[in-house]
Amino acid sequence: MGEPSVFSRIISGEIANEKIYEDDLCIVIEDRAPQAPTHLLIIPRKPLVNLFDANSDDKALLGHLMWVAAELGRKLGLEGFRLVVNNGRSAGQTVFHLHVHLLAQQTMPEQGLAQ
Repeated sequence: MGEPSVFSRIISGEIANEKIYEDDLCIVIEDRAPQAPTHLLIIPRKPLVNLFDANSDDKALLGHLMWVAAELGRKLGLEGFRLVVNNGRSAGQTVFHLHVHLLAQQTMPEQGLAQ
């Protein structure tokens, strides 16, 4: 991995950013270009580029990211939410540090997602 990603720089404190949630495995911040009224980024502290970089040792971490999403949904009183992981440039990934988008508080049709 070359230069530290913007997320690694936020995690290290080099770039100030308000954290919605944090623990020893991840942080959660608001997306700076939200695509929904609630748009959070769940970012592991471990600097995995994307899901392809995860290995069998990362299973618990990946599960933890899903648990954090559910916990945030409960704490924020969200009726529902969508989770998105862009894996690679061709899938729309622009920051090459694994992260999960949590989008909520708008109707999100399923149509067109599986084309």
